[in-house]
Amino acid sequence: MGTLNRTRAQSGLGDGEVAKPAIAGNADLDVIAQHMFALMMRNVTSAGYIIVEPVGGALSKPGCVIASPSYPRITPGIDQDYVFHWVRDAAITAIEIAAAQGPAPAVGGAQSLIDYVTFSRLCQENVQEAAKRDTQLTLGHACFTVDGRPRPWSEQSDGPALQTIAVIGVYDRLDAPTRAVANELIRINLDYLLGVYRQATMNLWEEHKGLSFFARSVQLRCFREIAANTLGIPVPAGTDAAIAWLADALDRHWNGTAYLSVLDADPPLAADAGYDFNIDVIGACLYGAVPPTDPRLLATAAKLRAQWADPASAVFYRINGDDARRGFGPLLGRYPGDIYDGNTRDAEQGGHPWALCSCNLAELYYRVANAVDAGGRVPLDELSRDFFGQVGVGAGTAAAPAAQALRTAGDAILRAIVFHSNHLELSEQFDNTSGYEKSVRNLTWSYAAFLSAVRARTGQAVEG
Repeated sequence: MGTLNRTRAQSGLGDGEVAKPAIAGNADLDVIAQHMFALMMRNVTSAGYIIVEPVGGALSKPGCVIASPSYPRITPGIDQDYVFHWVRDAAITAIEIAAAQGPAPAVGGAQSLIDYVTFSRLCQENVQEAAKRDTQLTLGHACFTVDGRPRPWSEQSDGPALQTIAVIGVYDRLDAPTRAVANELIRINLDYLLGVYRQATMNLWEEHKGLSFFARSVQLRCFREIAANTLGIPVPAGTDAAIAWLADALDRHWNGTAYLSVLDADPPLAADAGYDFNIDVIGACLYGAVPPTDPRLLATAAKLRAQWADPASAVFYRINGDDARRGFGPLLGRYPGDIYDGNTRDAEQGGHPWALCSCNLAELYYRVANAVDAGGRVPLDELSRDFFGQVGVGAGTAAAPAAQALRTAGDAILRAIVFHSNHLELSEQFDNTSGYEKSVRNLTWSYAAFLSAVRARTGQAVEG
């Protein structure tokens, strides 16, 4: 509970006291996002900003994106070291760095993206070389040291797909030499993905190997963006077949009431494992190819909200009851059987809400609102009825008030995140009873998810 104690002490609050919300309305979201951008960039290295690996002492290379500055020696209550570069987290961060700058890159902005692409290629080269000695390593290796060496970890085929999506998105911010590096990085990623997209992989939460809904969705988006690119990036043979196969494969995750996160897990998931309903299904929309108005996605999202926000649920978060009385929330976690809290040695059960998971639901509300505005209709049917009903939208609700209700629901979630933050710093999780931050601090993905949600809400760049 080290983060809980640290936050309470820094806030000057007693055990029974509660801080006032940091925002009273929505006008401050753009200002808060600018601050969150600066906080996120503290975890991105450059030639002048160097991070020292806390265990081995290696010095970071420019373009490394650490997941968090937390490691056990300086973060009481956790036993996990997050001072590493995860391919997935870094790609999501690079997307936000590019998006923050608006149509034209700010001074120095392009350099951070050049560094990201260069560092990504360094990691790719290093794992190619290391795989000659260790046949367990693949181009889907998920985690690297701050100087680009593969860290012992798992193989995850969503990473190269997200990295490719990110590089396509930043391509116009790169100079000519770095575009050549990007082309090679993408070529090798695509060659790898075309060989593995039908296969099982470690899932988003790095806990189960199987057929991952999230991985398949981001792979599908990756192949579609390559097929449609106008950047001169070659489209490899087999791309169209992969697109068709993955689109069909995503449909197989529908069980009649919700999308299942992992199929054919190895070892098999027990029926009572509590792994669904899983927030990574919403991530499959935000980062992948599932459209936000897919009624099956919305049916799943409704179940996700209910399992943590409904007092009748067995996994209800008490903090959501407190926040509902304050007029905001709810906060969401990863999945109902989750017990991870940053410390794998304790026996705590019950799981906790995550900042990034909560931001993901807020962003989904904003994206659906934007689709309602664009189409002039509410995509309400038998499957999506609960999703809309949770925010007060029914069969008779017109498009404009429905969009407003959705945005209000997203705003309420972001207000809860800001309220429970440590002076706008975001850890990985919030305590499910007190709401205080816990687990590793200053999680890069937490900031990126907040920024992405605000972009969907405002349509504006942070211009960080």
